[in-house]
Amino acid sequence: MQTKFKRHQKVKLLRDPNPEYVEFNLEDDENDEVKQSSHPAIEKGSQGKINILLPNGQYHVEILDDEGNTLAYVAMNEEDLESSENAEEGQSAED
Repeated sequence: MQTKFKRHQKVKLLRDPNPEYVEFNLEDDENDEVKQSSHPAIEKGSQGKINILLPNGQYHVEILDDEGNTLAYVAMNEEDLESSENAEEGQSAED
């Protein structure tokens, strides 16, 4: 099966994910009730990395914050993702 993205490749969401398929990372939040009720919005433009390719052909994407901490996991179609590695490489080459 030919895929566009590889595991751990950095990607950007091109559309808002279906809220039913957003799994927030609760590991760090279990003891903090305030955090559980106020998760950041996972929306178009969010950055993350490919976790795994699901059997239905969708990608399981790990959404990361600016510090590289895991915020959530979402299932996304290939056409709803864009590689963000190329954009970062282009910016560092210009600097």
